[in-house]
Amino acid sequence: MTDIVVVPANVVAGTNATRDIGTAGETIVAGKAIFLNAATNRWMLSDNNGTGTRQVNGIALNGASLNQPVSILKSGDITIGGTLTPGAALYLSATAGGICPVADLATGMDTILIGLAKSATVLAVDIQDSGVTL
Repeated sequence: MTDIVVVPANVVAGTNATRDIGTAGETIVAGKAIFLNAATNRWMLSDNNGTGTRQVNGIALNGASLNQPVSILKSGDITIGGTLTPGAALYLSATAGGICPVADLATGMDTILIGLAKSATVLAVDIQDSGVTL
């Protein structure tokens, strides 16, 4: 299995979405998992292979370059712009900003649940970091 292939132009927040806004600390594409860097107060791509990046605070709702505004979905439904398997749990992947099924998690990675697929296109975002490293 591989990361969910997201079409950024098709990423749309649901009516039950909890949102935030902030400033991008690097180039971000809509539909990517991101976190707020406490040291810089900038939003960065989450990465399950990185140091200090193994955290998720939301999903980017728009693309942004360094120091541009970014809108973040923190919880609720999102049309992710990719094909999902209904009922599947999706996690932070080893690709910066990537979202993957549990089968793609490998030894040394953290189990950070991003949400559950409600349909083939809608992800119910409910971010949970179990604190468990495989």
